[in-house]
This record gives sequence, structure tokens and C-alpha cells, in this order.
Amino acid sequence: MDTAVEFPRRKTRQIMVGDVPVGGGAPVTVQSMTITKTADVEATLAQIYQLAAAGADIVRCTCNEPEAAEGLARIVPRSPVPIVADIHHQYRRALEALEAGVHCLRLNPGNIRNPEHIKAVAREAKDRNVPIRIGVNGGSLDKELYEKYGGKVTPQAMVESAQRELAYFDEVDFDLIKISVKASNVPLMIEAYRQLAEVTDHPLHLGVTECGPPPGGILKATAGIATLLAEGIGDTIRYSLSSDPVDEARLGRQLLESFGLRERKNVDLIACPSCGRAEIDVYKIANDAQDAFADKQIPLQVAVMGCVVNGPGEARDADIGIAAGNKRGHLFIRGENVAVVPEDEMVDTLVEWATFINEEGMDAALARALSTKDAARKAAEEDRQRNLNEKGEDANDSETVVELMKKARS
Repeated sequence: MDTAVEFPRRKTRQIMVGDVPVGGGAPVTVQSMTITKTADVEATLAQIYQLAAAGADIVRCTCNEPEAAEGLARIVPRSPVPIVADIHHQYRRALEALEAGVHCLRLNPGNIRNPEHIKAVAREAKDRNVPIRIGVNGGSLDKELYEKYGGKVTPQAMVESAQRELAYFDEVDFDLIKISVKASNVPLMIEAYRQLAEVTDHPLHLGVTECGPPPGGILKATAGIATLLAEGIGDTIRYSLSSDPVDEARLGRQLLESFGLRERKNVDLIACPSCGRAEIDVYKIANDAQDAFADKQIPLQVAVMGCVVNGPGEARDADIGIAAGNKRGHLFIRGENVAVVPEDEMVDTLVEWATFINEEGMDAALARALSTKDAARKAAEEDRQRNLNEKGEDANDSETVVELMKKARS
């Protein structure tokens, strides 16, 4: 479905990470990082393929030892997505990674501090037309900057760290750059990116570093990344979770889809929070549907509603959905009731019709439903009236509670 509101995008330069454009109006990309030993080529490649299948456009691998650089030389030619080499303390690993054919480097300016080493890497990257991410991290800020700003990490300190690195790159006329200023503190991270966006037009990679495990880590990452995306800031993103990296890729993709910044790759499942009117276990049906659609790659919005009183109306913009009534499910397409199915067939029916819509189109699905539509509407209205007669508009009886509260005060 088309998004009703378009978020503005900050204008940036564009770089190419392999064959993936970053910045300059290109779609926001999803990144993640392998957790295997890079020297273990087969295990690392297997994880890269899993990440790509989950929605990662670019994957980063550590290059912390000579064996890792050798592993990259074997991994890069077989990878389905561009590979970024993660470099920290040893600039020679960066030079080896470039020799291995990586598509991008990530340098942490807090860990490689010798200007000549930084410029040597930039020269080699320039010769190979390989971009570099300046990866500022609040947890590894240069000691000099840490002390300059009062013995603490500040947005200003992080931005200055990035600007120092940019100055070294300018000396060798290198400008294939993207930048990140990550921190584990969400307000700090947001303000650092805002300030950085004011002083540079290089593409920015967003992330809240060291978020921790789900669900708290997901909330932290989303709070920081989504805030900036809504302001038009950000060209690539990563969820940095203490979790399976496949979760990072999947969540990143889902976030971009929910913002309308990437085309939907799989279902967008909407479901009511349930209430006293619900005649099915909404949570179970919704979770079963989510599992059933997990690997289907069907880019539709699918709704699961607990009753037929408000269900079809609340989900009228969904491509397909089901609302419960009298132990049966009312299937609706674009808000129109088209079929009635037994409760135990709800999820299978959703999958069947969603697959049909995806393969044959919405018009074909509506045409298929012509013979059952009138009967389905009649059944849905019967269930709606029965539900209202039994449980009323106020299914949770909140007005009775309010009256009791008023009496208690008097």
C-alpha cells in the first residue's frame, strides 16, 4: 500500500558500497554484522546468506587478525551482498582487507589515532575506489576529546572526532565517506547525529550501539533510529542487539517498511489488542498467522480482528483480513466481506487468499469472491448484531465501572 505521509530526506552525497548506492536519495539500507570468526569462511558465508535473506543489504565482518583478512579474500567473491571490513586498532588489517577486495572499510577514529596511518589507508582506498565509514563510538572516544569536554562523552565531542578524521581524509583528497556517531545513550546519540547533519553532507549510518538483548534493546534502537529517520536523517541503519544478527536485519527491514522508506518485502500484520467482544484467542491467531507468513515473501497488509463489530472498519485499508464472529471467521478483502470460514481454518484461509492475491492480483481475488460475497455479508451482519445484543457497544462494561466510581465519591 502507498504510505499517506512521506518523510523528508536530508540531501547527501552518494557513495557506492559495492553495487549498493548509499545516500544521494537512494533507498535507506539495512546493515548487520556477522558474529562468526571471519577466518571460518564457510560459517561466515552461511551467516551472510542468512542476513541477506532477512533483509540485510550490506554486511560487516571483523578483520582483527591476519587470518581474518585471508578469510575475507575467500568470502568476498562468494558473498551475495557487499562486505564491509571492521577495523579497530591495527591499520595494517585495513590495508589487507582492501587487498582482499572488500567493498567498504569501517575505521574507528578512537582506536586508530596516528594521522599517517589513517592517511595511508585513505590513499589505498582512494586508489581502489572503496569507501570508508568513519565509525565514531561514544565508548571509545579519543582520550584527548574526552578530557576536552569535561571528562564525559558529549555530542560535540563525537562530532569533533568525526571532523578530525574528515580533515585527514581531505589531506589526501579522499571523499568516499559515510559517518556514524553511535552511543548507547539514546538522547546523546540523537543529538550527536543532529549536530553532525548540520555540518556535513556525507551520508550517515544510524545506530544505537550496545543496545542489549530484546525486548529492551529493540526499544532503544528503534527510539534512536526512528526519531532520526522521521527527521530525514539517515542513509543506512543497524540494530546493534545482543541477539542473533538475523534479528537485526529483519527488524531493520521492518522498520524501514513501516516508515514507507522501503517497499514491503513481506506481510505487514495488524491485529486488534482484543477486548471483551473478542470471540477468538486473538493473540494465538495473530501469532499463528505471523508464523505462517514468516517465509512467504508476500508484500500485503494482513489483519486479524477479534470481532465483526469494528473489525472490518478498523482494518478497511488492509489488503486482506479476518474478523471473528460466532466461532467462525469472516474473511474480508479491502474492507469487503467475501467468505465465511470455520475458526480452525482462519490462518490457512488467510494464507491461501493472500497467496492468490499476490500471484493473481486483487481484481482476480474480488472476482473469485463474487459467488460468496452476499452470503458472507449477511452472516457478518448477523454476527455483528448478535454480538452487540449480547455484549453491547461497551463490551468491557466501562460505563458501569465509572458509575460505581462516582457513587463511591458521593
